[in-house]
Formats: sequence, structure tokens, C-alpha cells
Amino acid sequence: MIELDVAFRLDRGNFTLDVAFTAPGLGITGLFGRSGCGKTSILRCVAGLERAAGHCRLDGETWQDDAQGIFLKAHRRPIGYVFQEASLFAHLSVRDNLEYGMRRVPASERQIAFDEVVDLLGIRQHLDRDPSGLSGGERQRVSIARALLTSPRLLLMDEPLSALDHTSKQDILPYLERLHDTLRIPVLYVSHAPDEVARLADRIVLMRDGLVQAIGSATEILSRLDLPLAQDTEASALIEGRVQSHDDNYDLTRVAIPGGTLTVGRLDQATESRIRLRIHARDVSIAIREPETSSILNVLPARIVEMQEIDRSHLLVKLCTAGEPHPPLLARITRYSRDRLQLKPGQEVFAQVKAVALMD
Repeated sequence: MIELDVAFRLDRGNFTLDVAFTAPGLGITGLFGRSGCGKTSILRCVAGLERAAGHCRLDGETWQDDAQGIFLKAHRRPIGYVFQEASLFAHLSVRDNLEYGMRRVPASERQIAFDEVVDLLGIRQHLDRDPSGLSGGERQRVSIARALLTSPRLLLMDEPLSALDHTSKQDILPYLERLHDTLRIPVLYVSHAPDEVARLADRIVLMRDGLVQAIGSATEILSRLDLPLAQDTEASALIEGRVQSHDDNYDLTRVAIPGGTLTVGRLDQATESRIRLRIHARDVSIAIREPETSSILNVLPARIVEMQEIDRSHLLVKLCTAGEPHPPLLARITRYSRDRLQLKPGQEVFAQVKAVALMD
């Protein structure tokens, strides 16, 4: 399987980047952390736009290895790069912008067809328009399409949603999810927005002050109580599920998850579809006995794994639900509730889930 293997050290006097990690050859690896922690510097080093000490290899092909004196210039690295701002040629139509990207690759080496990319990103109706007449989200979709038409072996995305307003972000996210499901190449996705990472990333490289703080699956990193994502006000857990059935009478959908079922608002996905659900810690409460009557539809048997106080009033509780592979849940409760219920690690309880968000 294709794998990206990088190690970089870059000293700028008041900032030092010192990182090493591998990324799998499929799916999206999110580089997450506060602004200034070194995320964009990593992308620039991978792209060959910035020179750092270390190495960079993709699927066994060496792009940089200081020990062997190897350093491929940026134009020799088969990458697609999507910047924060859509860098389209204003004097060219959308179609001409896309064809410019295609011309960088000999016809015999093209891995993705023009029509496939256009349909994937929903831009066919814009082909004859000038970029100046497009919305921010539409311009960014064209920028992504142009990067893909260079037939890259690695796609780098540097906060592609940061310049968009909330509505434009919501419009473009489904297209990014479609890329996730369709692309057969690895993606490095830089972001400092927890909701983007939770929605898109399969694996997270958590950055802090130029160093790698943690690496793991999105499910693991989001639910680790010692890391910033779990301590954020938007703290949440991810659960992979399968659409089990639809209830047309009540406009609901039942989703099978390891060890149980979740009932959510009616989804458009067909039965048996694989989906990702996000459950916020603030939407999970804990009961020591199974409620006999409640308006909350989703009650799951669970076991307390860990607890951590986050301020004078509240704590986070990490729960392990039943069923392999024991998907985690987070609950944000008061210290008073912990003491009143005498909660402790290892205790069998019931998690009451008040709301579930569909991630893809």
C-alpha cells in the first residue's frame, strides 16, 4: 500500500519544526493544531517549496533524503496543492483553468478524466464562466478540480475552507466528503477547525509548537481526554454505523452501530450504507440504571473508562459502549452529578444520547 513517510527539521530562530510521521495511502490525514504550530510548513516541505533537513518518501519513491543527497524540486513531485485562496487565472474561463492543469501531464499519464472531476465536484454548469463571477465555494471547487487534473499521487490541502463564510463551508463540505469516498490517493489536510477534522479525517496528526503531540485514528484522537480536541467546547466522539432501516411514519432512521442501534432523524442514505456519526459530549448524559420511560430515544449500555475534570464545575467522562470494537463516547457532566451518582472508572452505566449528527 502507498504510504507517505516524512521527517523534517526546520529552524527559523524563534520557531523550530521537528516532526516525523507516516500517513496511509488511502483516506485523509488531518494535520490539526493552532495557527503557527507548523502545519503549513509541513505541506510546503512535502511539496518541495521549502527546504528542511530530513526525508520525504511516497510509496518507496524518495523525494528527499539528506543522507543520500536527494532533493527533488517541486515541479518534479507528483502532487496537487490546494491553497487557502483559490488561485485561479482571472483571464481564463473555468474550463480553460481546468485544461491548464491537465496540460501539465502527458495524456498517457493521466489518471483521472476531465468529465469525472467536473461531475465529482459539481462544476459542469460553471465551465464557461469567468472565475470572477463564482462564489468563494465555487472557486475553491474549481481550484480542487484543477489540482486533481494534474493526476497527482498526493493531494495537499492547506485550510481550503478558511477563507469561506459559514454557508459556503457547508456547501463545499459534501464535495470534500465525496472526494474522500472516491479518491485512491492519500490526502494531507491542514486545518485548525475541529468540526472539519471530525467530519473529514480518517487519521489525525495533532501538532503543537512545531512538534507532533499525538498521532492516531480520528476516533482515537477525538476521544483522548488528555488532548485538546476532547477538552474543546465542541468535544465529540465519532461512531461508524450502517443504515439499518427507515421509519416513514415517524420520519426516522435506525442506524446499527457496534453493540446497539441509534435512532436519528430521517436520512437520505439507502439501507446498508456506511455512515459516520458525530456525538457531542454535551449531548450525552449518564444514568446508573436503564431508564424505563424517557423522551430520549437512544440509551446505550456503557462502561466508564476514564474521568477528567476540565474546570471547577465540570468533568469529561470517557465511556466505552458495548460491542466490538467498543466505540467510545464522551459525556460532559457536572462534578455534582459525578458525586451524586458516585460514578467511578470501571462502572457499568447507561449513556443517554440526546442528539446525533450525521458526518458523511
